[in-house]
Amino acid sequence: MPMFPFSEADPVQHSSPIPNASEVVIIGGGIVGVCTAIFLANRDVQVTLLEKGRIAAEQSSRNWGWIRKQGRDADELPIVIEACRLWRQLADECREDIGLRQTGVTYLARTAKDMAAFEDFMKIAAAHDLDTRLVDGDDVSSVASGMSRRFSGAMTTPSDMRAEPWLAVPAFARLAARKGVRIIENCAVRALDIAGGRVAGVCTEHGKIATSIALVAGGAWSSLLLRKHGVSIPQLSVRATVAATEPLPAFHAGAAMDDDIAFRRRHDGGYTLAPGGSHLLYVGPNSFRHATKYLPALLAHPLGTRYLPAAPSGFPDSWSTPRDWNAETPSPFEQMRVLNPAPGKSDLTSIRRGFDSLYPRFGPVRLKTTWAGMIDAMPDVVPVVDQVAAINGLFVATGMSGHGFGIGPGIGRVASDLIQGNGIGHNLHRFRLSRFTDGSAIRLGPAI
Repeated sequence: MPMFPFSEADPVQHSSPIPNASEVVIIGGGIVGVCTAIFLANRDVQVTLLEKGRIAAEQSSRNWGWIRKQGRDADELPIVIEACRLWRQLADECREDIGLRQTGVTYLARTAKDMAAFEDFMKIAAAHDLDTRLVDGDDVSSVASGMSRRFSGAMTTPSDMRAEPWLAVPAFARLAARKGVRIIENCAVRALDIAGGRVAGVCTEHGKIATSIALVAGGAWSSLLLRKHGVSIPQLSVRATVAATEPLPAFHAGAAMDDDIAFRRRHDGGYTLAPGGSHLLYVGPNSFRHATKYLPALLAHPLGTRYLPAAPSGFPDSWSTPRDWNAETPSPFEQMRVLNPAPGKSDLTSIRRGFDSLYPRFGPVRLKTTWAGMIDAMPDVVPVVDQVAAINGLFVATGMSGHGFGIGPGIGRVASDLIQGNGIGHNLHRFRLSRFTDGSAIRLGPAI
C-alpha cells in the first residue's frame, strides 16, 4: 500500500449495495468506527459501517502514529491501558504488518516548569502501575541520544508503542469485513430518520437503511450531522501539519517531543515530524457559538493555537457550509468526500527548523511527503462517548482531540458494549455529553 495521503481518487476497497435493514449502523470509517464494528461483530451483532469517502482517509491516517499512555488524562488512562492490549490482539488477528512496535514515548523538558508538569503526571502513572519514569538532565541521552541541545530532563514510558496509521486502520477494516461487517465506502449519511423520539433508520445518498441503533463516529464531521437533529456538541476542528522524512540513520527507535518538534521512527526508516504543539483553527460559526467553552483552554495555552478568519469552502465549520439540508438532496458530506487540508507553510518551516536545530548532523532535513489533518477537538481535550438522552438509540463517540489513534481500540470496545447495554468496565462520567450543559466547569486534561 502506498504511503499516505489517501484521497477520494483512491479505488474503493469496500463496496456493496446498502442493506434494507441493519441492527446497528456506524457512521464514520475511522479507527473508532472500525474498532467498534469489530467488537460488535465479535458478539454476532449485525453491523453496517458507512463512510462518505474512504476508510481512514481523514485524521485516522493523518495522525502521528503514537500509541501512548504517557501524558494521558487520568480518566482516559484506564481505557488507553486496555487499548494497548487490544492493539496487540488486533494486530495478531489481522495478520498484517501494521508497523506496531513497542519503542517507547519520551517527552523532553527544557525548563523546571516542564519537569514539574511531568512530576504531576507521575502521580497518575504510579496509581496505574505504569513504567513511566523521570530522567534528569545528565541522563537524557540515555533515552534520546545525539541531540545538540541540553535538556533539563525528560519523562519516558518504555512500554508505549507506535504503528503506521495508513496501514493499521485499513487492515482493521479488512478484519472487520472478514468478521461479517458490511462496510460501504462512498456512501454518505445525509440524515438520521427519527420517529417518536428514537432512531428509526439512516438516510444515505443511496437510500434508507432501517435501524434502531446508530453510532456517530464521524470525527470532524460529527457536530455538523448531530446539529441537524438538535444535538449540539462544542466540537471544533483544528488543522495539524505533519511531514515524513526520507530514510535516515537510526537515532531514536520510538517517539519523542519537545516544545519545537515531535518525531517518530517509521517502519520505512524515515521519521514522521510535526511541530511540538502548534495547530491552526479556522474560525467559523461554531467558533463563536462555543467560544466560552474554550476560554479555559485558551487561557491555559494562549500560544498553542493560531487562527484564520474563515475555513476553506466545504470544511465542516466553513461559513459557506449549510447547517440544514434536505435528506433527499446532496449534503455537505458528499461535497467533500475526504477532508484534505493543505499543510501549513509556516508549520513546515517550523518542522524543518526544529529538526535541523536538534539534529544538525544530518544536514538540512529532506522531506519525502507532507500533509495535514483536521483534529476533532473538545474544550476539555477528552472525547464524548455517550448515548444521546433525547434520541433513543443514538450514540456518539467523537471529539478524540488528537488522541483517537492510540485510544481507538479501547473506545471501540467501550462503544460496542455501551450500544449493547453491557457492563462497560470503565467510568464514563467524564465523557458524558451532558457535561457541557449541566453547569459543570470545564476541567482540562494534562498540559503535556
